Formats: sequence, structure tokens, C-alpha cells
Amino acid sequence: MIELIPAIDLIDGKCVRLSQGDFARQTIYGDDPLEVARRFDAAGLKRLHMVDLDGAKSGTPRNLRVLETIAANTTFVIDFGGGIKTDRDIRSVFDAGAKIASVGSVAVKDPELLFHWLESYGNERFLLGADVKNDKIAINGWQTSTDTEILAFLDRYFTKGVSKVFVTDIAKDGLLEGPSIELYKRILRRVPELKLIASGGVRSLEDILELDKVGCSGVIVGKALYEETIRLEDLVEFIENAGEKNNSLS
Repeated sequence: MIELIPAIDLIDGKCVRLSQGDFARQTIYGDDPLEVARRFDAAGLKRLHMVDLDGAKSGTPRNLRVLETIAANTTFVIDFGGGIKTDRDIRSVFDAGAKIASVGSVAVKDPELLFHWLESYGNERFLLGADVKNDKIAINGWQTSTDTEILAFLDRYFTKGVSKVFVTDIAKDGLLEGPSIELYKRILRRVPELKLIASGGVRSLEDILELDKVGCSGVIVGKALYEETIRLEDLVEFIENAGEKNNSLS
């Protein structure tokens, strides 16, 4: 069964969502990220994806206090990303309570440093992030385009032992027009053993079912929960029904 992962994106300590990665097109959904996280936690969701957009833009984590507060007051396994570029950054993120660090820009700009972290902390503590625009990786909070092609990028890191990745199609993100199914199919044809988490564009439970059929191991759900095109109670029912189905097959 595909894993369902709610998202909290942070700017100035507030919950926001961007449209297509554009900082000028942001919507604020809450002044208190802990309150939002507690709603997800109370619903029985197990994972939380946190993105420090201030950190991604500035190049160093800026919302560690929010991470620390949510980690201390919920039961989530939290993956946290945004601006993680130095040994000090990675230590501070883990010290603040993240179980997993989401890394993207450093994987493009300084792969040897990432390989060092993987060796020091273990592969299981990292989630590789790939933000994609026209099949090329974008970094620094989606602000900087690169010539790095997505399939070659994922292939390289998979051969180095990185098995978990989330891929966001920037053109889809925040628009509630459906996820990039064809992109995920191409990725899994190239690296079928990859644990691929889909991100961007999810608008309905039907989208989640389609991603499950494609072979994605997880899906990050953000704006659909805030805009209630997917209601939290329906998501919980979806998880419960899937669990019952799996139990009946075992």
C-alpha cells in the first residue's frame, strides 16, 4: 500500500503553499504549524514532510525551532529539508528532531559531501529530493535551473545505495491538476527498485490510487488537504480500508 505523507511548507514560521515553486504566488494556510501538525497526527498519519522554504531560498535552515516544536509534540517520523548544505546544518536538523533529512541541492552541487553523510549517518536517514522542470533538476528552492537530467541523476544515486527519493514536477506543484504520472512511469522503468515518493499536483483519492498502481511507494499530499479537495477524514478512511484489504489478503 502506498504511504500517505502530509506536507507542511514553512515561510516565516507559517504554513504556506507555493504554486509552481513561485515565492510570489504563496498562500498562507496557518500561523501555527504545530496546530496543523497535530490535526494530521490525531488522524493517525505516521509521516510528516516538512520543507523550510526560507532555508531553501537562503541556503541554510531557518525554521529549526518549528521543527523542534513539532517533533516534541507529535508522534511523527519527520523528514525535513530546505537549505541543508553543511555538516553543521545536518547535525542541527537531526538534533531538532528530524528522523530523516531531505536533501536536493547538495546532491547536485556537492555529491561527495552527501556520500560522506550517507556513510556517517546511514542511508536510511536521508531522502533524496529531486525537483524537476522539463526533465532537468532545479535547486535552491526551485529558483536555479541546472543541466542535470532527472533519470541520470536518480540512476547515479541509486547505484551509490540511495533507494528513497521524492520527485516533484514543478509544473504540477500547487495547481491541483493531477500528478505527473508519465514522469513517474519513466523513472520506475529506468530504476524499478527505487522507492519513489510522488509529490506535486495530487488533488483526489483517485490520484493516489493511480500513483499506487504505477508503483510509487509513497505520495506527499499538501494543498489538496489544505483546500479540502481531499478531506482528512476521507484520507483516514482510505488508509483504514487499505489496511483491512491487506489483512484479508495475508
